[in-house]
Amino acid sequence: MGIESSCDETAVAIVSDQKEIFSNIIFTQLEEHKPYGGVVPEIAARSHINHLNALVRQALAQAKVGFDDLSAIAVTSGPGLIGGVMVGLMTAKAIAYARNIPLISVNHLEGHALSVRLTEDVSFPYMLLLISGGHCQLLVVKGVGQYERLGTTIDDAAGEAFDKTAKILGLDYPGGPAIEIAALNGDSMRFKFPRPLKGKPGSNFSFSGLKTAVLRARDKLCDEQDGRLKRQDVCDLAASFQAALTDAILDRVKNSLEYYLEHYGSNKNIFVVAGGVAANSSIKEKLSSLCYQYDFELKAPPMKLCTDNGAMIAWVGIEKYKDELFSDLDIGAVARWPLDPNAPPAIGAGVKA
Repeated sequence: MGIESSCDETAVAIVSDQKEIFSNIIFTQLEEHKPYGGVVPEIAARSHINHLNALVRQALAQAKVGFDDLSAIAVTSGPGLIGGVMVGLMTAKAIAYARNIPLISVNHLEGHALSVRLTEDVSFPYMLLLISGGHCQLLVVKGVGQYERLGTTIDDAAGEAFDKTAKILGLDYPGGPAIEIAALNGDSMRFKFPRPLKGKPGSNFSFSGLKTAVLRARDKLCDEQDGRLKRQDVCDLAASFQAALTDAILDRVKNSLEYYLEHYGSNKNIFVVAGGVAANSSIKEKLSSLCYQYDFELKAPPMKLCTDNGAMIAWVGIEKYKDELFSDLDIGAVARWPLDPNAPPAIGAGVKA
């Protein structure tokens, strides 16, 4: 069983070591957070408390198994919103103690990092772009618990940039899908937004300045049009923002691909994109072209495994179970848990490193 509660999805799944997903139940808190344009930690934690027990029962019923059929329970114990992480962790501890089965602590980011191995035959090592609401990182995945971070965001993550830009433009939450839809009818060349860090060495990301550029462009248009944005203005702003963000990502990825080829290159190089923003078709299409140029095979988990879910946590549990990487019942929840603890600090990144 895998339990995930690090942000605004409450999720429980039952997965086998034969890569069978017997159940993968997700309760999204989208409507609860929509009025605020982002996730409110206190609301998220209370929602996890209200729904998790029922989801555990539902996952077992859908999988047609009972607690006695479980060989272990895996749970996200960080990083994330600490209140939500605690809810999932305490629930998992109770089940592990009551049923006398191993508890396996899982790094939420490792859930995304290894999710592609649940659905495809992908061996180590491989390049990973982890791109989600709270994180944007480039890593070499060398094995379970073995990562080399090549780049991270020094301010906003890509998902945050989408959400905040959507709020600036008066679009719905979550911002990623809303901006992608609006951009379909927009002119991506109308606004000359910056491509943060493009052309600079390394693979770190920065999106805060891009978001500010959108805000200034919106305010300028509003001043010129009696405080109102036309629908076409919104679409053009969305398209120009998405194009700039995609260009910035591609530049950072290019540097990481060159590094990977130099240090890990083989006759079969794999590039994986995972996390919620991986659902953006424009970004994925441009990444596919870049990977072809550098002779990498692009892979991504199915859409249902890109967003936060219990199946990816259960799969990491299976990967760790094979090596008996179990956790004590006194393990605590953590808000920060880098995949590569040896990576040098990224100036300005803070907890997002």
